[in-house]
Amino acid sequence: MDLPTLWFGLIVFFWTLYFVLEGFDFGVGVLARVLGRDEAERGKLLSTIAPVWDGNEVWLVVAGGAMFAAFPGWYATLTSVYYLPLVAILVALILRGVALEFRGKHDDDRWRRRCDLGVAVGSALPPLAWGVALAGAARGLPLDGRGVLVGGLGALLHPYALLGGCALLALCLLHGAAFLRLRTTGELRARASRALAVASVPAVLLGGGFWLWTALRAGPAGGLSGWVDLVGAVAALGVVAGVVLRHDGWAFAGTTAAVGATVVAIFCSAFPTLMPSTLGRAHDLTVLTEASPAYGLRVLTVAGLVTLPAVLAYQGWSYWVFRRRVAG
Repeated sequence: MDLPTLWFGLIVFFWTLYFVLEGFDFGVGVLARVLGRDEAERGKLLSTIAPVWDGNEVWLVVAGGAMFAAFPGWYATLTSVYYLPLVAILVALILRGVALEFRGKHDDDRWRRRCDLGVAVGSALPPLAWGVALAGAARGLPLDGRGVLVGGLGALLHPYALLGGCALLALCLLHGAAFLRLRTTGELRARASRALAVASVPAVLLGGGFWLWTALRAGPAGGLSGWVDLVGAVAALGVVAGVVLRHDGWAFAGTTAAVGATVVAIFCSAFPTLMPSTLGRAHDLTVLTEASPAYGLRVLTVAGLVTLPAVLAYQGWSYWVFRRRVAG
């Protein structure tokens, strides 16, 4: 495997890990305001993600940094085309972080309700905007030979991109419900179970519709598409089995696989093209044309071999330490 393809695969892995880990954070952030009937219950629900949410955001930095180092043209085009949505995502992430950190700093119910609202808004906007941006970029945009967008906002908000955003948000809500059922007990777990059953309906409809559309327009991804479809089918079965049989582990494993497979499907649907141009194939951004020089990729590979195992080991250890359920 050549280095550009290797680093494309690693970047897809980083983005997948980000959405799998942050996905349940986003879901819990929204559901806490719905499932918690008072400030104390909302605090318990948010405490399930309190030890890990900021660590999960590390993978956004890793994914963005890897894109910048390995495929600078891809990074530059994506961030310039989606500049305003990315600013909105950053503002939402800051709002969520501030609300989570300062929620318990002032003993006032009104203050906590406002922080809970900030957490909910800051958790709902990022997956919606990320889904629109990544799905839109994978589908294709009117890019000229310099990677500049030809057209206005309407070129970004086409139906496939909007469906991608709604599907990713629905999957995150489903993922968050499965995580809450895995990490709580008593009445909170019972409400999380009901939320999981309810959230499965829009997740199946929106996610299934987006999955079908993606499969119909997928490019020659070297046989990967069939494996992604298989993982998606197994994920759906896992969620159904977890809901019907009330098995927490199966449900969470199913939602994890569903979110992960959806992200992989988005990135790999046009492989080896990174961002197709609707103005002509000559303007496409591909893995080979946008990759950094070979020497830079070799240095990046050595750095990744040293740091990546340590980051994975530390994060795995932190999840093990904070594995206990929150009493409901």
